[in-house]
Amino acid sequence: MVPTADRRVRIYEVGPRDGLQNESRPIPTADKLRFIELLAVAGLTEIEATSFVRPSAIPQLADADEIVPALGRRDTVRYPVLVPNERGMARAEAAGADALAVFTAASDAFTEHNIGMTITESLVAFQPVLDRAASLGWWRRAYVSTAFGCPYAGAIKPAAAIEIGLRLAALGVEEICFGDTIGVAIPDQVEELAGLAIAAGMAPGRIAFHFHDTRGTALANVAAGLRAGIRTFDASTGGTGGCPYAPGAAGNLATEDLVYFLDASGWTHGVRLDGILEAARFIAGALDRPLASKVGQAGGWDPGTGAATGLPAVIRPIVTP
Repeated sequence: MVPTADRRVRIYEVGPRDGLQNESRPIPTADKLRFIELLAVAGLTEIEATSFVRPSAIPQLADADEIVPALGRRDTVRYPVLVPNERGMARAEAAGADALAVFTAASDAFTEHNIGMTITESLVAFQPVLDRAASLGWWRRAYVSTAFGCPYAGAIKPAAAIEIGLRLAALGVEEICFGDTIGVAIPDQVEELAGLAIAAGMAPGRIAFHFHDTRGTALANVAAGLRAGIRTFDASTGGTGGCPYAPGAAGNLATEDLVYFLDASGWTHGVRLDGILEAARFIAGALDRPLASKVGQAGGWDPGTGAATGLPAVIRPIVTP
């Protein structure tokens, strides 16, 4: 059993950014803002709000310059934004952002498809971005995509992902997030990567995991990460998401499924399941599709009564005498 003092987990919400970037049609800005507000009300304290990539590349997030100034800011919530280069950094700064994430991958093939650079070229491009963010006092995160497998290069050795993580750490980022971009990882691989990263000098508190549930292994991989000492996991409310440059990448681990799992396993995190389910139903409605996550469909569960929790109230017909 993990000591009580070590049973706190950070949930890093990526729904408004990663969850919406692969949609086939734009989502109204007002709906995005309402979604973000519902996530904050539910208790999430880190919500990745949008991306300052070129609007023509990710048209679903072309309203980033409108989103950030309109956020209903809370002192307890951090709203990172994805920033690819100095041009994106200038836009993020002008919009009023104060936390960012940069992104590369563990394979050159993926970075070239995703951002038109090799890994080394991406790291060179990030240096002035991260330097500027540091001078402004911004929190800085970095993604290592395809940390377990690449749709173009196949299996990725843990050492390759860890090397990129170490190079990013040397650039000054405060957190490294290893991403299972196409959902091929299994628990043994997660424990191996985490163990090797820690052995290479990465502090467990600076490591996060980003799992896609493409093959149904996301929650099992979270459990493996927890066993390995990692306490930060990305999730997307409603289970939405994917990557335009990763064929076959299905949705992210659903935040509601993660919250249910953590609650039932005795981990603390500060997020209310009923609030997350409300946000999940809202975004599913905005996307005009059924809610696909397991807990989204079944609700939570009260072990004292055996009843499902967090579901909409059943509307019963009026029966006239």
